[in-house]
Amino acid sequence: MTRIHLLPLDAIDAEALPRDRSVIDAGKLAELQRAIAANGLRQPIEVFATGAGYGLLSGYRRLMAFRALHELRGGDFAMIPAFLRPAEDVARAFARVIEENDIRAGLSAWERGRTLIVAEGAGFETLDAALAALYPHADRRKRARLRQLAEVVEAFDGQIDAPELWSENRLLRLAAVLRLGWDELVREALAHAAPGAEWEAIAPVVAEAEALPAPERATPNRPRRIVRLPRGLTIRRERNPAGYVLHITGRGATDALVGDVLDEIERLFGG
Repeated sequence: MTRIHLLPLDAIDAEALPRDRSVIDAGKLAELQRAIAANGLRQPIEVFATGAGYGLLSGYRRLMAFRALHELRGGDFAMIPAFLRPAEDVARAFARVIEENDIRAGLSAWERGRTLIVAEGAGFETLDAALAALYPHADRRKRARLRQLAEVVEAFDGQIDAPELWSENRLLRLAAVLRLGWDELVREALAHAAPGAEWEAIAPVVAEAEALPAPERATPNRPRRIVRLPRGLTIRRERNPAGYVLHITGRGATDALVGDVLDEIERLFGG
């Protein structure tokens, strides 16, 4: 008999597998909430183990109803009954989700990359194994693109607001500069970007890398483009069509310091 586990709600990643949430009916979800409150959860959800906790395989509506009840009633609904599925079940579930969404063209480029990263840690030994199983009919070129998408997700998951809205072309451009070693510059630009404006913050970095002659692209800090100084001060140089911009950030970046920088520039070049 399959063992039922009681798992904390906050240990379960409901988005581990991409799913179509537009089909959830609010009225039916409220009805499910009332049924669970009155009679308990009759059918446990299904999860798989991840490095950080658990990923949801099936039971999205049940999990959402439990979370809503937890917000309303607290501790009585802090733990949800769940079946913990083995790796082979997880692999089949990932393959089924990919096949269904490919038919509907329902996955964004980011979601395709993220699914591969989650699959690698959940049911497949390597990223190549996940690629081969989830996209068995993909040619070499498509698999290369998918691998690059996965690399971007692995590098920046959690740092971009609504990345599923980014185009495949944008993500592939970012993947190309990451492979050239520009990740520190991209991360620094992202760290100070406003939510929803991440691409605008990193686009100059990407464009600068793309515009360089091939031999220079692999040396992102020659000439120096970023300097980290004591007392929490970072200076990043950025080139744009109008010239150059110096970003001075960190806890040491004050009005007085920027004033001193301007005074020094004036002393050097003011004649």
